[in-house]
Amino acid sequence: MIALIGSEGPLTVALTQALRHRGEASMTCALGVETVLEPASGPVTFRLEHLGTLLRHLRDRGVEAVCFAGGIARPQVDPSRIDAATMPLVPRLLAALGKGDDGALRVALGIFEEAGFVVRAAHEIAPDLLPAAGVLTAAQPTAQHESDARRAEEVHRLLAAADVGQGVIVRRGQVVAVEAQPGTDFMLRSVRGHADGALFLKAPKRGQDRRADLPVIGVHTVALAQEAGLAAIVLESGGVMVIDRAATVAAADAAGVVLWVREPDA
Repeated sequence: MIALIGSEGPLTVALTQALRHRGEASMTCALGVETVLEPASGPVTFRLEHLGTLLRHLRDRGVEAVCFAGGIARPQVDPSRIDAATMPLVPRLLAALGKGDDGALRVALGIFEEAGFVVRAAHEIAPDLLPAAGVLTAAQPTAQHESDARRAEEVHRLLAAADVGQGVIVRRGQVVAVEAQPGTDFMLRSVRGHADGALFLKAPKRGQDRRADLPVIGVHTVALAQEAGLAAIVLESGGVMVIDRAATVAAADAAGVVLWVREPDA
C-alpha cells in the first residue's frame, strides 16, 4: 500500500485513480487540526506534533511507500502537544519549518525514508500528467512571448539558489512578480491590474528534489491568469503536471491565453 501525503485535492484524486487503475491500494494522510488515524470516512489526518505516531500507524497498516501529493504546510507547532513518538524528530521538524520549500521537503522525505518507507514521485505514478513539449492551445506564442519566456527562465534560475518559488511573471522584459511562500494563487491575485499582457512561467526549481512538490496547474490556474490579464502561461517541459488536461486547455482556449509547454534553454 502507498500513503499519499497531502490534501484531498485534484492531484491526490488523480494519483488515487492512477493507482486504482494499476490495482494498487492507497490511503490519503493530510495535516489537520486533530490526529484521526481511523476515520469513519475521508482521509487520515494528523498534527505535525504527532508525526512519529503517524509513521508507526502507517507501518502497522502495511504501508510500504509514500508519495507527497503537493507542497508541505507550515503549521504552528504546539510544544505541549508533541507526543512521545514524535519527540526525537522535533529538532529536525523545527529546522525544516525554517527552510524554503525544497529544503523543508528534503527533511520530510528523509524522515520517511529513515522510517523505512520508499518515496515515490507523483509524476512517476501518473506520468500522463506531464504534457509533451509544444503549444497546447489555438493561440500561439508571439515573438514577445518568446523573449519574455527567456527572461522569466533567467530570473527563475537565479531564484532557485535561494529556494524561493517556482513561478515568475514577466511583461515586456520586466519582472512583475515572483512566487514566494504564499504560493501561485496568491501571486496571480496580487498582480491584478498590473500584469495585462504578461507571461507567467511555471517550472520546478533547478536542483530541487523532484519526488515532491513538482509544480501543478489546472483549470483554476487558468482562471486566475485570465482574471489577472495574463496573455500566456509557459510550463517547463517535463517539470510541470497538468490536472485534467483537456479541461485546462479548453479553459485557456476560451480565455485566449497561450498555454505553452516549453523546453528549457540549455
